[in-house]
Amino acid sequence: MERTQPFQIAPATRMTGLPAQFFAALVGKANAQAAKGRDVINLGQGNPDRPTPPHIVEALREAAPNPLYHKYPPFSGFPFLKQAVARRYKEDYGVDLDPEKEVAILFGGKTGLIEISQCLLNPGDVCLVPDPGYPDYWSGVALAGGVMEYMPLLEGNGFLPDYGAIPAGVADKAKLMFINYPNNPTGATAGSDFYASTVEFAAKHGIVVASDFAYGAIGFDGKAPVSFLQTPGAKEVGVEFYTLSKTYNMAGWRVGFALGNPEVVSLINLIQDHYYCSLFGGIQAAAAAALTGPQQCVAELTAAYESRREALFAAMDEIGWESRKPSGSFFCWLPVPKGFTSASFADRVLEQADVVLAPGVGFGTHGEGYVRLGLLASEDRLAEAIHRIGKLGLFG
Repeated sequence: MERTQPFQIAPATRMTGLPAQFFAALVGKANAQAAKGRDVINLGQGNPDRPTPPHIVEALREAAPNPLYHKYPPFSGFPFLKQAVARRYKEDYGVDLDPEKEVAILFGGKTGLIEISQCLLNPGDVCLVPDPGYPDYWSGVALAGGVMEYMPLLEGNGFLPDYGAIPAGVADKAKLMFINYPNNPTGATAGSDFYASTVEFAAKHGIVVASDFAYGAIGFDGKAPVSFLQTPGAKEVGVEFYTLSKTYNMAGWRVGFALGNPEVVSLINLIQDHYYCSLFGGIQAAAAAALTGPQQCVAELTAAYESRREALFAAMDEIGWESRKPSGSFFCWLPVPKGFTSASFADRVLEQADVVLAPGVGFGTHGEGYVRLGLLASEDRLAEAIHRIGKLGLFG
Protein backbone atom coordinates (compact mmCIF):
# COMPACT_ATOMS: atom_id res chain seq x y z
CA MET A 1 0.00 0.00 0.00
CA GLU A 2 1.40 3.37 -1.03
CA ARG A 3 1.65 6.21 1.47
CA THR A 4 0.94 9.69 0.20
CA GLN A 5 2.35 11.33 3.33
CA PRO A 6 5.40 10.47 5.48
CA PHE A 7 4.73 8.50 8.65
CA GLN A 8 4.70 10.77 11.71
CA ILE A 9 5.11 10.10 15.41
CA ALA A 10 2.76 12.11 17.58
CA PRO A 11 4.14 12.35 21.14
CA ALA A 12 1.78 12.38 24.09
CA THR A 13 0.92 15.80 25.47
CA ARG A 14 2.85 15.03 28.65
CA MET A 15 6.04 14.81 26.59
CA THR A 16 5.57 18.11 24.80
CA GLY A 17 4.75 19.84 28.08
CA LEU A 18 8.01 18.93 29.82
CA PRO A 19 10.32 21.79 30.81
CA ALA A 20 13.54 22.19 28.85
CA GLN A 21 16.46 20.26 30.35
CA PHE A 22 18.50 23.20 31.62
CA PHE A 23 21.62 21.21 32.47
CA ALA A 24 21.74 19.50 29.08
CA ALA A 25 22.11 22.91 27.43
CA LEU A 26 24.76 23.93 29.98
CA VAL A 27 26.79 20.78 29.32
CA GLY A 28 26.52 21.41 25.57
CA LYS A 29 28.02 24.89 25.91
CA ALA A 30 30.84 23.61 28.12
CA ASN A 31 31.65 20.75 25.74
CA ALA A 32 31.71 23.09 22.77
CA GLN A 33 34.28 25.28 24.49
CA ALA A 34 36.39 22.28 25.53
CA ALA A 35 36.27 20.97 21.94
CA LYS A 36 38.22 24.07 20.91
CA GLY A 37 41.10 22.79 23.01
CA ARG A 38 40.44 25.20 25.87
CA ASP A 39 41.24 24.36 29.52
CA VAL A 40 37.67 24.58 30.84
CA ILE A 41 37.01 24.59 34.59
CA ASN A 42 33.45 23.26 34.92
CA LEU A 43 31.87 24.47 38.16
CA GLY A 44 28.34 24.59 36.78
CA GLN A 45 27.15 21.08 37.57
CA GLY A 46 26.46 19.14 40.76
CA ASN A 47 28.47 16.00 40.03
CA PRO A 48 30.73 15.02 42.98
CA ASP A 49 34.36 14.97 41.89
CA ARG A 50 35.76 12.52 44.46
CA PRO A 51 35.59 8.71 44.16
CA THR A 52 33.37 6.50 46.30
CA PRO A 53 35.22 5.48 49.51
CA PRO A 54 37.18 2.22 49.02
CA HIS A 55 35.34 0.21 51.68
CA ILE A 56 32.05 0.75 49.86
CA VAL A 57 33.55 -0.29 46.52
CA GLU A 58 35.00 -3.38 48.20
CA ALA A 59 31.57 -4.24 49.62
CA LEU A 60 30.19 -4.30 46.07
CA ARG A 61 33.11 -6.44 44.90
CA GLU A 62 32.39 -8.96 47.65
CA ALA A 63 28.63 -8.94 47.05
CA ALA A 64 28.63 -9.18 43.26
CA PRO A 65 29.39 -12.97 43.06
CA ASN A 66 26.52 -13.84 45.43
CA PRO A 67 24.00 -15.89 43.35
CA LEU A 68 21.15 -14.48 45.45
CA TYR A 69 21.78 -11.09 43.89
CA HIS A 70 21.72 -12.48 40.35
CA LYS A 71 17.98 -13.12 40.66
CA TYR A 72 15.22 -10.55 40.74
CA PRO A 73 15.40 -8.70 44.05
CA PRO A 74 12.27 -8.14 46.15
CA PHE A 75 10.14 -5.48 44.46
CA SER A 76 10.48 -3.02 47.32
CA GLY A 77 14.12 -3.88 48.00
CA PHE A 78 15.97 -6.01 50.53
CA PRO A 79 14.97 -5.50 54.17
CA PHE A 80 18.62 -5.12 55.20
CA LEU A 81 18.98 -1.89 53.22
CA LYS A 82 15.82 -0.38 54.71
CA GLN A 83 17.08 -1.32 58.16
CA ALA A 84 20.44 0.29 57.39
CA VAL A 85 18.98 3.69 56.47
CA ALA A 86 16.65 3.54 59.48
CA ARG A 87 19.70 2.93 61.67
CA ARG A 88 21.57 5.85 60.10
CA TYR A 89 18.63 8.21 60.71
CA LYS A 90 18.41 7.07 64.32
CA GLU A 91 22.12 7.61 64.90
CA ASP A 92 22.41 10.93 63.05
CA TYR A 93 19.06 12.60 63.77
CA GLY A 94 17.38 10.66 66.57
CA VAL A 95 14.53 9.79 64.20
CA ASP A 96 12.75 6.45 64.55
CA LEU A 97 11.68 4.88 61.24
CA ASP A 98 9.78 1.63 60.66
CA PRO A 99 11.92 0.00 57.95
CA GLU A 100 8.97 -1.79 56.35
CA LYS A 101 6.33 0.93 56.44
CA GLU A 102 8.30 4.19 56.46
CA VAL A 103 11.17 3.50 54.03
CA ALA A 104 11.03 3.21 50.22
CA ILE A 105 14.17 2.44 48.22
CA LEU A 106 14.60 4.65 45.13
CA PHE A 107 16.67 4.59 41.94
CA GLY A 108 18.35 7.77 43.19
CA GLY A 109 16.65 10.65 44.95
CA LYS A 110 15.72 12.33 41.65
CA THR A 111 13.41 9.43 40.79
CA GLY A 112 11.43 9.81 43.99
CA LEU A 113 11.17 13.57 43.61
CA ILE A 114 9.46 13.02 40.26
CA GLU A 115 7.38 10.04 41.37
CA ILE A 116 5.77 11.81 44.32
CA SER A 117 4.01 14.27 42.02
CA GLN A 118 2.68 11.37 39.97
CA CYS A 119 1.47 9.68 43.16
CA LEU A 120 -0.36 12.69 44.60
CA LEU A 121 -1.31 15.16 41.85
CA ASN A 122 -4.20 14.94 39.44
CA PRO A 123 -4.28 17.23 36.39
CA GLY A 124 -4.86 20.78 37.58
CA ASP A 125 -3.81 20.13 41.20
CA VAL A 126 -1.56 22.76 42.77
CA CYS A 127 2.00 22.15 43.95
CA LEU A 128 4.10 24.72 45.82
CA VAL A 129 7.69 24.84 44.58
CA PRO A 130 10.66 26.95 45.70
CA ASP A 131 11.94 29.66 43.36
CA PRO A 132 14.85 29.29 42.80
CA GLY A 133 14.73 25.51 43.09
CA TYR A 134 15.85 22.20 41.64
CA PRO A 135 14.40 22.02 38.09
CA ASP A 136 13.35 18.37 38.35
CA TYR A 137 10.57 19.36 40.76
CA TRP A 138 9.03 21.03 37.71
CA SER A 139 9.44 17.86 35.65
CA GLY A 140 7.46 15.74 38.08
CA VAL A 141 4.65 18.28 38.32
CA ALA A 142 4.51 18.57 34.53
CA LEU A 143 4.32 14.79 34.07
CA ALA A 144 1.42 14.69 36.54
CA GLY A 145 -0.37 17.56 34.82
CA GLY A 146 -0.18 19.65 37.96
CA VAL A 147 0.01 23.41 38.33
CA MET A 148 2.98 25.07 40.05
CA GLU A 149 2.71 28.01 42.42
CA TYR A 150 6.09 29.50 43.27
CA MET A 151 7.48 30.32 46.72
CA PRO A 152 10.14 33.04 46.32
CA LEU A 153 13.41 32.35 48.17
CA LEU A 154 14.82 35.79 48.92
CA GLU A 155 18.21 36.59 50.39
CA GLY A 156 16.60 38.93 52.94
CA ASN A 157 14.70 35.96 54.39
CA GLY A 158 17.70 33.64 54.44
CA PHE A 159 16.46 31.98 51.25
CA LEU A 160 13.54 30.44 53.18
CA PRO A 161 9.96 30.58 51.88
CA ASP A 162 7.64 33.03 53.63
CA TYR A 163 4.50 31.01 54.31
CA GLY A 164 2.67 34.12 55.45
CA ALA A 165 3.07 35.60 51.96
CA ILE A 166 1.29 32.70 50.27
CA PRO A 167 -2.34 33.67 49.56
CA ALA A 168 -4.80 31.58 51.59
CA GLY A 169 -6.62 30.60 48.40
CA VAL A 170 -3.43 29.19 46.91
CA ALA A 171 -2.46 27.37 50.11
CA ASP A 172 -5.91 25.79 50.42
CA LYS A 173 -5.70 24.45 46.86
CA ALA A 174 -2.19 23.04 47.21
CA LYS A 175 -1.79 19.29 47.65
CA LEU A 176 2.03 19.05 47.62
CA MET A 177 4.98 21.26 48.56
CA PHE A 178 8.70 20.87 47.94
CA ILE A 179 11.32 22.20 50.35
CA ASN A 180 15.07 21.64 50.12
CA TYR A 181 17.69 22.34 52.81
CA PRO A 182 20.66 22.43 52.67
CA ASN A 183 19.51 24.20 49.56
CA ASN A 184 20.29 23.76 45.90
CA PRO A 185 21.11 26.29 44.48
CA THR A 186 21.51 28.85 47.29
CA GLY A 187 23.57 26.87 49.84
CA ALA A 188 21.23 28.03 52.63
CA THR A 189 20.27 25.82 55.57
CA ALA A 190 17.10 25.64 57.67
CA GLY A 191 16.67 25.30 61.42
CA SER A 192 14.14 23.59 63.66
CA ASP A 193 11.92 26.70 63.88
CA PHE A 194 11.47 26.73 60.12
CA TYR A 195 10.55 23.06 60.04
CA ALA A 196 8.08 23.55 62.90
CA SER A 197 6.37 26.31 60.93
CA THR A 198 6.40 24.05 57.85
CA VAL A 199 4.59 21.28 59.70
CA GLU A 200 2.06 23.77 61.08
CA PHE A 201 1.44 25.30 57.64
CA ALA A 202 1.11 21.90 55.96
CA ALA A 203 -1.28 20.54 58.59
CA LYS A 204 -3.46 23.65 58.44
CA HIS A 205 -3.89 23.49 54.66
CA GLY A 206 -3.73 19.73 54.07
CA ILE A 207 -0.48 19.86 52.08
CA VAL A 208 1.93 16.92 51.78
CA VAL A 209 5.54 18.05 52.36
CA ALA A 210 8.34 16.63 50.21
CA SER A 211 11.62 17.51 51.94
CA ASP A 212 14.59 17.12 49.61
CA PHE A 213 17.50 16.32 51.94
CA ALA A 214 20.04 15.40 49.27
CA TYR A 215 22.77 17.50 50.93
CA GLY A 216 21.84 16.51 54.47
CA ALA A 217 25.38 15.45 55.37
CA ILE A 218 27.02 18.70 54.29
CA GLY A 219 26.89 21.49 56.85
CA PHE A 220 29.61 24.02 57.63
CA ASP A 221 30.98 25.99 60.58
CA GLY A 222 30.38 23.11 62.99
CA LYS A 223 26.62 23.02 62.39
CA ALA A 224 25.08 19.75 61.22
CA PRO A 225 22.02 20.16 58.99
CA VAL A 226 18.63 19.56 60.57
CA SER A 227 16.30 16.91 59.14
CA PHE A 228 12.64 17.74 58.52
CA LEU A 229 11.79 14.41 60.18
CA GLN A 230 13.24 15.60 63.50
CA THR A 231 10.23 17.92 63.82
CA PRO A 232 7.23 16.70 65.87
CA GLY A 233 4.40 15.90 63.48
CA ALA A 234 6.61 15.74 60.38
CA LYS A 235 5.78 12.13 59.55
CA GLU A 236 2.07 12.93 59.73
CA VAL A 237 2.35 15.49 56.90
CA GLY A 238 5.19 14.38 54.68
CA VAL A 239 8.28 12.50 53.64
CA GLU A 240 11.97 13.22 53.27
CA PHE A 241 14.09 12.22 50.29
CA TYR A 242 17.63 11.11 51.11
CA THR A 243 20.35 9.96 48.75
CA LEU A 244 23.80 8.41 48.97
CA SER A 245 24.98 10.44 45.97
CA LYS A 246 26.43 13.35 47.93
CA THR A 247 27.03 11.80 51.35
CA TYR A 248 29.27 9.02 50.05
CA ASN A 249 30.17 10.24 46.53
CA MET A 250 27.87 7.58 45.06
CA ALA A 251 26.09 9.66 42.40
CA GLY A 252 26.53 6.98 39.73
CA TRP A 253 25.28 4.18 41.97
CA ARG A 254 21.70 5.59 42.01
CA VAL A 255 20.60 4.82 45.57
CA GLY A 256 18.06 6.96 47.37
CA PHE A 257 15.19 6.73 49.84
CA ALA A 258 11.79 8.18 50.62
CA LEU A 259 11.32 8.26 54.39
CA GLY A 260 8.44 9.12 56.68
CA ASN A 261 4.69 9.09 56.12
CA PRO A 262 3.69 5.43 55.61
CA GLU A 263 0.84 6.22 53.20
CA VAL A 264 3.09 8.22 50.89
CA VAL A 265 5.82 5.57 51.16
CA SER A 266 3.25 2.93 50.20
CA LEU A 267 2.19 4.95 47.15
CA ILE A 268 5.80 5.35 46.01
CA ASN A 269 6.38 1.61 46.42
CA LEU A 270 3.20 0.96 44.42
CA ILE A 271 4.16 3.16 41.46
CA GLN A 272 7.66 1.66 41.46
CA ASP A 273 6.14 -1.84 41.29
CA HIS A 274 4.91 -0.83 37.84
CA TYR A 275 8.24 0.64 36.72
CA TYR A 276 11.04 -1.37 38.32
CA CYS A 277 12.10 -4.50 40.11
CA SER A 278 14.37 -2.72 42.62
CA LEU A 279 18.14 -2.24 42.55
CA PHE A 280 20.76 -4.90 41.86
CA GLY A 281 21.28 -6.72 45.17
CA GLY A 282 25.04 -6.16 45.13
CA ILE A 283 24.49 -2.40 45.04
CA GLN A 284 21.98 -2.71 47.87
CA ALA A 285 24.58 -4.60 49.92
CA ALA A 286 27.22 -1.95 49.24
CA ALA A 287 24.74 0.82 50.10
CA ALA A 288 24.03 -0.87 53.42
CA ALA A 289 27.77 -1.06 54.05
CA ALA A 290 28.01 2.68 53.41
CA LEU A 291 25.22 3.46 55.87
CA THR A 292 26.33 1.10 58.66
CA GLY A 293 30.10 1.27 58.22
CA PRO A 294 32.64 3.88 59.36
CA GLN A 295 31.38 7.43 58.87
CA GLN A 296 34.78 9.14 59.00
CA CYS A 297 34.68 9.45 55.22
CA VAL A 298 31.60 11.67 55.51
CA ALA A 299 33.28 13.98 58.02
CA GLU A 300 36.37 14.19 55.83
CA LEU A 301 34.29 15.02 52.76
CA THR A 302 32.45 17.82 54.54
CA ALA A 303 35.76 19.21 55.81
CA ALA A 304 37.12 19.16 52.26
CA TYR A 305 34.15 21.14 50.95
CA GLU A 306 34.51 23.66 53.76
CA SER A 307 38.21 24.08 52.98
CA ARG A 308 37.34 24.61 49.33
CA ARG A 309 34.74 27.18 50.32
CA GLU A 310 37.36 29.13 52.25
CA ALA A 311 39.82 29.00 49.35
CA LEU A 312 37.15 30.19 46.94
CA PHE A 313 36.05 33.13 49.06
CA ALA A 314 39.65 34.16 49.73
CA ALA A 315 40.14 34.40 45.97
CA MET A 316 36.84 36.27 45.60
CA ASP A 317 38.01 38.82 48.16
CA GLU A 318 41.08 39.45 46.01
CA ILE A 319 38.98 40.41 42.97
CA GLY A 320 36.28 42.30 44.88
CA TRP A 321 33.47 39.77 44.35
CA GLU A 322 31.29 39.99 47.47
CA SER A 323 28.79 37.33 48.53
CA ARG A 324 27.54 35.48 51.58
CA LYS A 325 29.13 32.10 52.23
CA PRO A 326 26.95 28.99 51.96
CA SER A 327 26.13 27.29 55.26
CA GLY A 328 25.54 23.90 53.65
CA SER A 329 25.55 21.84 50.41
CA PHE A 330 28.47 22.15 48.00
CA PHE A 331 27.05 25.13 46.12
CA CYS A 332 27.77 28.85 46.25
CA TRP A 333 25.08 31.33 45.14
CA LEU A 334 26.91 34.37 43.85
CA PRO A 335 25.55 37.74 42.66
CA VAL A 336 26.45 38.79 39.13
CA PRO A 337 28.14 42.17 38.53
CA LYS A 338 26.13 45.22 37.51
CA GLY A 339 25.07 45.38 33.89
CA PHE A 340 24.74 41.61 33.48
CA THR A 341 21.94 39.08 33.61
CA SER A 342 22.76 35.68 35.05
CA ALA A 343 22.90 34.21 31.54
CA SER A 344 24.98 36.97 29.97
CA PHE A 345 27.49 36.84 32.82
CA ALA A 346 27.78 33.04 32.63
CA ASP A 347 28.27 33.26 28.86
CA ARG A 348 30.98 35.95 29.22
CA VAL A 349 32.82 33.92 31.85
CA LEU A 350 32.69 30.77 29.72
CA GLU A 351 33.75 32.45 26.51
CA GLN A 352 36.50 34.66 27.94
CA ALA A 353 37.66 32.84 31.11
CA ASP A 354 36.87 29.19 30.25
CA VAL A 355 34.90 28.77 33.50
CA VAL A 356 31.46 27.16 33.58
CA LEU A 357 28.92 28.65 35.99
CA ALA A 358 25.19 27.88 36.08
CA PRO A 359 22.95 30.93 35.38
CA GLY A 360 20.57 31.50 38.26
CA VAL A 361 17.58 32.01 35.97
CA GLY A 362 17.77 28.30 35.14
CA PHE A 363 16.50 27.62 38.66
CA GLY A 364 13.54 30.01 38.45
CA THR A 365 12.58 33.63 38.00
CA HIS A 366 13.96 34.63 41.41
CA GLY A 367 17.31 33.10 40.46
CA GLU A 368 17.93 36.03 38.15
CA GLY A 369 20.90 38.10 39.28
CA TYR A 370 22.87 35.11 40.57
CA VAL A 371 25.04 32.27 39.32
CA ARG A 372 25.56 28.91 40.99
CA LEU A 373 29.09 27.62 41.48
CA GLY A 374 29.88 24.09 42.67
CA LEU A 375 32.75 23.42 45.06
CA LEU A 376 33.64 20.45 42.89
CA ALA A 377 37.29 21.05 42.05
CA SER A 378 40.51 21.32 44.02
CA GLU A 379 41.27 24.46 46.02
CA ASP A 380 43.88 25.47 43.45
CA ARG A 381 41.47 25.07 40.53
CA LEU A 382 38.74 26.99 42.36
CA ALA A 383 41.15 29.85 43.04
CA GLU A 384 42.35 29.75 39.44
CA ALA A 385 38.76 29.97 38.20
CA ILE A 386 38.12 33.09 40.28
CA HIS A 387 41.39 34.69 39.22
CA ARG A 388 40.50 34.09 35.57
CA ILE A 389 37.17 35.81 36.14
CA GLY A 390 38.95 38.62 37.96
CA LYS A 391 41.07 39.33 34.88
CA LEU A 392 37.89 40.30 33.02
CA GLY A 393 37.72 43.43 35.17
CA LEU A 394 34.03 43.12 35.99
CA PHE A 395 34.28 43.69 39.75
CA GLY A 396 35.49 46.57 41.85
